[in-house]
Amino acid sequence: MKDGIEPELARKAWLGLLARSPATRVTGLMADRPAFDWLRAPEVGSTMVRGRAGGTGTPFNLGEITVTRCALRLPCGTVGHAYVQGRDRNHAEAAALVDALMQTDAAPRIRAAVLEPLEQEAGTRRQHRAAKAAATRVEFFTMVRGEDR
Repeated sequence: MKDGIEPELARKAWLGLLARSPATRVTGLMADRPAFDWLRAPEVGSTMVRGRAGGTGTPFNLGEITVTRCALRLPCGTVGHAYVQGRDRNHAEAAALVDALMQTDAAPRIRAAVLEPLEQEAGTRRQHRAAKAAATRVEFFTMVRGEDR
């Protein structure tokens, strides 16, 4: 356990953040890329997306989306994986590099240089979306009528 978080949960969190972040930001923040060998070069395919009615109902197949996946190995032997939505091979490569580097001694540097800025930007996007939704909120109220007594 590191920082009070199970390693699998921490990895799940950073992989999710990398997959949801804009491709240009991830590739821009990972401009300095170390040497690596491909285990699986970026390849484009599709995957089934599942949904739930009301968020809690029985799962159903919603449709397919395009994804790009890859796997790479650093010279030290650490393996990084990535699945990102869309057809951006550079996004998948950068995400896999971050995944691999986060499993090495470079993790604090990568967290500060890549993950923390992406987390801050994701928080800003969430706040903006919440403010936009709040602007359309309607308050309903009922006045007491005489026959209700």
